[in-house]
Amino acid sequence: MSKRVLITGGAGFIGSHLSDLLLASGYSVRILDNLTPQVHGSDCDRPHYLDPSTELMIGDVRDRQAVERALRNVDAVVHLAASVGVGQSMYDIVSYVQVNELGTAVLLEALAKQPVERLVVASSMSVYGEGLARRRNGDLVSPAERPIEQLRAGRWELCEPDGQIVTPVATPETKQPSLSSVYALNKYVQERMALIIGKAYGIPTVALRFFNVYGPRQALSNPYTGVLAIFASRLLNGRPPLVFEDGHQLRDFVHVRDVARACLLALQSNSAVDSVFNIGSGRSRTILSIASDLARVTGVSQLTPCVVGKYRAGDIRHCFADITRSRAQLGYAPRVAFEDGLAELADWLSSQVAADHVERATSELETRGLVA
Repeated sequence: MSKRVLITGGAGFIGSHLSDLLLASGYSVRILDNLTPQVHGSDCDRPHYLDPSTELMIGDVRDRQAVERALRNVDAVVHLAASVGVGQSMYDIVSYVQVNELGTAVLLEALAKQPVERLVVASSMSVYGEGLARRRNGDLVSPAERPIEQLRAGRWELCEPDGQIVTPVATPETKQPSLSSVYALNKYVQERMALIIGKAYGIPTVALRFFNVYGPRQALSNPYTGVLAIFASRLLNGRPPLVFEDGHQLRDFVHVRDVARACLLALQSNSAVDSVFNIGSGRSRTILSIASDLARVTGVSQLTPCVVGKYRAGDIRHCFADITRSRAQLGYAPRVAFEDGLAELADWLSSQVAADHVERATSELETRGLVA
């Protein structure tokens, strides 16, 4: 008899790819998802891309009864359900805390009564704040948040109090968290609660810190989702991508199938228990280059990115993954080359329609004084 995995938030982008991989690996899959309109549209129907053999239970992770029903006869849980996005978390505070923190607490209370063989919780690179950096003398440093006066002056790079610029380096799991947004705080609380309760109740638990995930099935009409999806929604509507600051921020883009495989490894690996792992590509790319690359592969290279020269509250300058621990303990290694993943994304985008809400979302932030 195959083992059954519950994926909370599993009807979305990452969850649906994980569902496909689990089914192909001999598991049975149950999904608990509230099909929130911001992600799934106003129809709130079963997503067409979900495999017919996937059991979908429509319900909210904050609903104790729904969670307890979803846990019946389940062997493992992958907890993906979350409100996602740094910008929106800075004003929709109550909702983010309720979904991300209270929702996780409801799940964990239910798991204390109905323990499973493995719990995998999705965390985020946002918990790091600024990534690790190196001083000119070679010393490693955890950069402080950039002062608002520096940002208003358009000086974007990370620097020491004496003005010396520091060089970004790959960020390992040992870097102390620096929680610069409500979303970052939420994700840190999610991972810590899961690890604490897992240890207390004998539930082997693994936390995965996802970097910038991209690929087919992203929610293109959600202006607070991953940056590649946001750029794609602009390009599909004949508009240039909006790039904040100067566009030279460094990020780590990892394909969704690599992320799904990391989740499968976390379900299976005994050496991964009670640990936190970076899930990224181990490579860094500038936001500006990403916008230009996506325009090129989608055939609209004339839509050059619009660099707005502004800063959003909660944004960080540089962060990309050191995946040494993930390779050694989890057996994880990214397989999808960026150019191949981008070509696949472009092919999927050619059949998609997206509502571009980016300017409205930006205006929402500006009205609240969250854009400088």
